[in-house]
Amino acid sequence: MCGIAGIFHLSQNTKVDEHVLQRMNDRQHYRGPDAGDYFFEAGVGLAHRRLSIIDLEGSPQPMQSADKRACVVFNGEIYNFKELHKELSAKGYKFNTQGDTETILNAWLEWGEDCVHKLRGMFAFAIWDREKRSLFVARDRLGIKPLFYSLLPSGEFIFGSELKVLVEHPLFDKRLRNTTIEDYFTFGYIPEPHTVYQNAYKLAPGHCVLIKQGQSPIIEPKQYWDIPLHVDKAPSAEEVQAELIDRLKQAVDIRLVADVPLGAFLSGGVDSSAIVALMSQLQPDPVNTCAIGFDVARFNETQFAQMVADRYKTNHRVEIVSQDDFDLIDKLSDLYDEPYSDSSAMPTYRVCELARKHVTVALSGDGGDELFAGYRRYRMHLHEEKIRNLLPLGLRKPLFGPLGALYPKLDWAPKFLRAKTTFQSMAMDTIEGYHNSISILRRDERHKLFSNAFKQTLNGYNSLEVFRRHGEKAKHLDPLKVAQYIDMKTYLVGDILTKVDRASMAHSLEVRVPILDHKFVEWAFHAPSSHNLHGGEGKYSFKKALEPHLPHDVLYRKKMGFAVPLADWFRGPLKGRLYEGILSERMKDSGYFDVTRLKKLVDDHVSGVRDNSASLWTLMMFESFLRKQLGR
Repeated sequence: MCGIAGIFHLSQNTKVDEHVLQRMNDRQHYRGPDAGDYFFEAGVGLAHRRLSIIDLEGSPQPMQSADKRACVVFNGEIYNFKELHKELSAKGYKFNTQGDTETILNAWLEWGEDCVHKLRGMFAFAIWDREKRSLFVARDRLGIKPLFYSLLPSGEFIFGSELKVLVEHPLFDKRLRNTTIEDYFTFGYIPEPHTVYQNAYKLAPGHCVLIKQGQSPIIEPKQYWDIPLHVDKAPSAEEVQAELIDRLKQAVDIRLVADVPLGAFLSGGVDSSAIVALMSQLQPDPVNTCAIGFDVARFNETQFAQMVADRYKTNHRVEIVSQDDFDLIDKLSDLYDEPYSDSSAMPTYRVCELARKHVTVALSGDGGDELFAGYRRYRMHLHEEKIRNLLPLGLRKPLFGPLGALYPKLDWAPKFLRAKTTFQSMAMDTIEGYHNSISILRRDERHKLFSNAFKQTLNGYNSLEVFRRHGEKAKHLDPLKVAQYIDMKTYLVGDILTKVDRASMAHSLEVRVPILDHKFVEWAFHAPSSHNLHGGEGKYSFKKALEPHLPHDVLYRKKMGFAVPLADWFRGPLKGRLYEGILSERMKDSGYFDVTRLKKLVDDHVSGVRDNSASLWTLMMFESFLRKQLGR
């Protein structure tokens, strides 16, 4: 696990400024505190920060191939590197190390761009090929590891593991992309492939890009993998329950290879508990587990984590965090580099901090909710779909649109319809309805929040376009699968995996994600929707398969999540900061907001008229970004 960076001139005779690349790489020192080095030659500079996990002394980076033709910088882990080592050795390739980095180099020399199809793991890497005068950059299939890039007016292609690496370049364009501000206030993050900056991008999951010196300055990423949306035969519910444990156990097993202490997060939820249960069955020594709890009962899951720890006799560590642990707020904008408003980043930071005291690698259960339909919003989505199927869109729009305006005076309605969001969603098609239901601020709320001048700059852009782009590919699937596919392309990578990567690397901790093993995802995604969400129970087949391995109370209790008490904070210890930040001159002068609306959101929440905590947190994190990253 590491940090990578680089500068690539489209003109081969241009010398790379070594001091600039060194400053860029220094900005991500914490990603790899064990070592850091550079590779320079005409037109190219590669940089690396190393967190040693495998082959601790034998795999320095940047690494050149034995014939000196190619050089690589790599962040991540290739779990099938030993098999590839054998295959490539049989073809005559020489290996001077015992790690996975050299495997990528020789795979490139043998298969070229197709090498990505051979790799099983999480990765972001860049390979300079001296013979082809080209730079090949790739990101893993699910987007577990990040990669940012920008093409500068000087003809320099720059890249790095974090956005702050790019910002350090003196020619980096810091102008903001207005459409991503609309995206941010919808989702709470900025979805791939854009960043908050006009001319900086995230390489999307499952994509690669090949750039050659002397070519025209057009960067066109190519998709090399996607979740298979067409299969000859989907597994039956019975097959899922029968095969799931063996398939997941294999994904866990290949992630237990490390030359440093290894453990797991144990939140007390189904997914992390499943990973710990299987780890315990695969290794002779007790698993090192850690959990974070709160001193407020409704946010504390540690008792369920303890059940699993007791059953498998793990080396379990627990730390209780005060409900007033909001000291991390100022660190978040430094960690995430662009607006990011998932408040669970704070407990995630704390659990990574705890884990790093005892291990260097931790396995997590991320991905289970998206893959097996565990979120409550999926149940709500299917409830809404039942109504949509009863009436055509042409009748729903005039019926439910006005009903949404009458909210909250509809006490007569069924419980699941007693929400303005639901009535609005009924007047929309499947994708627009799902987009509306998951939005932090719905379209009408964003319309009120933004200033008239800013809305004009959007030129009609709506963040719905993000969902439309992904949903179009999956439109032949059932509504639940469409929602899951969209989430795996947006929420999973833009929010969940981003949160874990930045929080873990801030502590030089590697996190591995067995549920997102691409072979497991390819198989599990096609489980029948009726058996993922069955009788109102999410993850139905997943939980049934886990019944012999986990306590009933862990499997079937109400999902709690990694929450923090924002509503209470904003009416108590953070009230002053709320007014000072959101109603600051900085926010007013930005030109993005209707100042009257900002004040109403704050006043209504503090007075108890409305719970606007999600909107206010999103605004507070945006203000923090403006203040710290842009110096505004």
